[in-house]
Amino acid sequence: MMKSVQNPDYVRSGEYEGEDVGLLSGEQTGTTRAPGGSTWYASVFLVVNAALGAGLLNFPDAYHKAGGVMVAVIIQAVFLVFVVVALMILAYCSDINMTCNYQDVVLSVCGKNAQRFCAFTIMTYCFGTCITFLIIIGDQWEEVFLVTVRHIYCDEHPWYMDRISTICISSAILILPLCFPRRIDFLKYPSALGVVGILYVVVLVTVKYAMLTKAPEHITTEPKQWMDLFLVVPTICFAYQCHVSVIPIYSCMKQRGMKEFGKTISCAIALCVLTYTVVAAFGYLTFGDGITTDILLSYDPDPSVLVAVILIAVKTYTTYPILLFCGRAALDCLWVDIRRMSSERVEETERPRRIIVTLIWFLATLAMAIFIPNIGVVIQILGAFAAIFIFVFPGMCMVKAVEMKADGVWDRKLKAMMLFAIIFIVIGAFIFGLTLTQSILSDSGGVKADKSKYTCNTTAV
Repeated sequence: MMKSVQNPDYVRSGEYEGEDVGLLSGEQTGTTRAPGGSTWYASVFLVVNAALGAGLLNFPDAYHKAGGVMVAVIIQAVFLVFVVVALMILAYCSDINMTCNYQDVVLSVCGKNAQRFCAFTIMTYCFGTCITFLIIIGDQWEEVFLVTVRHIYCDEHPWYMDRISTICISSAILILPLCFPRRIDFLKYPSALGVVGILYVVVLVTVKYAMLTKAPEHITTEPKQWMDLFLVVPTICFAYQCHVSVIPIYSCMKQRGMKEFGKTISCAIALCVLTYTVVAAFGYLTFGDGITTDILLSYDPDPSVLVAVILIAVKTYTTYPILLFCGRAALDCLWVDIRRMSSERVEETERPRRIIVTLIWFLATLAMAIFIPNIGVVIQILGAFAAIFIFVFPGMCMVKAVEMKADGVWDRKLKAMMLFAIIFIVIGAFIFGLTLTQSILSDSGGVKADKSKYTCNTTAV
């Protein structure tokens, strides 16, 4: 995720004749890097950790909506080309002014207004992602109760086991205290357990498919209509969206360069593709058209599934604060910019501003999570916004970078690069508009929440 901006220092950029470049935490725009830095292979795990998340649980259902495994894999392969190219564009543009986060890359290449729009988009995206995490927490607690204390949960259904209570109480105890600190470095250790949880889900889905004795009644092999091909796009964008966090990772590399970064991205994307594809393909082939928007809700909750549920919950509890941290940073950047606060005033009001924003953010996402039925609803919308980070902003950066490189003299290579950049922006705008419209239309009539196969109406296994 993005670097913290909770210790603001206004920095100046010669490129903008004294214009405020942005708010950074402990860093300044330029060549400043973290002491020591990370190797390219250590950076692989940072990128993977940023990319792998809630989208994994929704991937099998996305394969179903797109028209089956083969169709979805082909679409995924095509979009991965753009995902990787966008990452390389951002790294290249980051090198122009040695910027250290996504919004400063946009600022250094596209200007202040573009940075403001970028910060607003990041804030919106992080807010929605936090909602998905709270929805997942509610799903996992329900599954745990159905397995461990089913009779109490089903017969008495005490208030403290209600979905609303479990989300609110557990989040207030386990998430909220982690969101107030000025720095959030201490979460890197518990977050490592979340990666283990993701790998466990991959193994679980694979083993469950290998042990399958009866094939599902129906498996979709082609889309019902050609527009259905785009139904997997939001999930792909949401799942592979690590672009916001990749610039801080790149800026902290021991050997900052396109060659080293290329090795990092190649390995990281390969690991993500393997993880997502295995879970999506085997998960969908296990349940066919009976798949739910959360793959774990499709399984009979035996002890092995319960372990996965708990591990995913742990990852969610430790990842939410990071997303809040990024969103709060973007909001803080906009607030300081709108109020035109001096650096002294920014520092003086930092603590109360951080506490107030954290409380409002947490309570707002909590309220939204209670009334939104499942993660599929949110991921469709977030996938549309993720397309902006993957296509639109990198395309804009490439346009400006090519203009600077051309300096009024255009050859065939520069013209081709400019055309490619424009195509990037057009594709991103098209995907954003189409997927956002599809998600709104599909959810306008109300969406019924998915239920686990093991409910209060079934017999214990």
